[in-house]
Amino acid sequence: MVSATHPQRVVVLGGGILGVSTAVHLLRGGASVVLVTEAELASGATGRSLSWLNSAGARSEPYHRLRTLGVDRYRTLFAQDPDREWLRFDGGLFWDVPGRATTTEERHEHEKSHGYDSMLLKPEQIAEVTPGIDPAAVEDVAVFNPGEGWVSLPHLVEHLLEEFTERGGELVTRAGRSHLLADGGRATGVRTAGGEVHQGDAVVVACGAATPSVLAEHGVVIDNASPVSMLVVTGAVDHGVSTVLNTPRAAVRPNPGSTLAVDHDWYEESIVEQEDGTFTIDESVVQELLDEASALIEGAPHLAADTWTMGYKPIPGDGEPVFGELERIPGCFVAFTHSGATLGLIGGELLADEVLTGRKHPLLETFRPERFEQ
Repeated sequence: MVSATHPQRVVVLGGGILGVSTAVHLLRGGASVVLVTEAELASGATGRSLSWLNSAGARSEPYHRLRTLGVDRYRTLFAQDPDREWLRFDGGLFWDVPGRATTTEERHEHEKSHGYDSMLLKPEQIAEVTPGIDPAAVEDVAVFNPGEGWVSLPHLVEHLLEEFTERGGELVTRAGRSHLLADGGRATGVRTAGGEVHQGDAVVVACGAATPSVLAEHGVVIDNASPVSMLVVTGAVDHGVSTVLNTPRAAVRPNPGSTLAVDHDWYEESIVEQEDGTFTIDESVVQELLDEASALIEGAPHLAADTWTMGYKPIPGDGEPVFGELERIPGCFVAFTHSGATLGLIGGELLADEVLTGRKHPLLETFRPERFEQ
């Protein structure tokens, strides 16, 4: 554990939403912060996240509680400026493959059982609660969650960076693959690919899917189940959709500039990793995904890809978040989770509190890194 007096200088490794959020919260708490990222800010998973803000479906109660608090922090941010184009709360709509109405109904009942706002809808009822959806795309029933939303994480990172800069944070981009440094078993800083050393009283490792490999260099085991994923952003289109759609063949959300962000997992095996670490996919698969998305929308507008980006989606081996200080390497704190968007603000807040105070936060009790070594 760090001492009760907060560290004077903290090195944060990772320029995604968790790294940037933690850095800003550390600066708010009085620490000096240097933020080191492999390439540019939001160039990893943060830049290709559907970033649906939710705690829908079934998961452990501690995880559900943390996610609902995560959504709450976004609501606070939203209330400060409800006209932001990159943060909206217009609900989420889910339906399963045909013939699984019972499973969808059970999902709805589970959500209701712990007070999550959930509505079970027949296809003809969808237009009453959210616009722009073709009811013919839903063969059985759907679940609408009015309290859910979405965020464009690159826009959020840009917003947080303004405060980061105003508070005197130091930013190091294009550092390449960096390494955690430790002396006498304690974290002391980070060494970049070019050999530059940034020393600190504490280090936060928030490198997305690369987090387990960074820590493995020091013998720390964190199971990694991160798959390859893709996010497609369309060109501007008159679509009329306001909610997030989670459906059997396409997940869709509105995006700034009258565009749509689209992803799913059925095409993961079509993504090819090249020897240089980049990824490729046949453009016909990209268009097939967009055609699936178009079929969900009233009027079936033609959707054309403006960009598509691929890489590893951070998912710990057991699906639960990983937060907290390493027992094996005091002074090193970890943030690694699938729900980086939903937990982006609350995760950075709670982890920064642990760094600054030396006290373990009870909300992170079940998410400690050591569970993978038991």
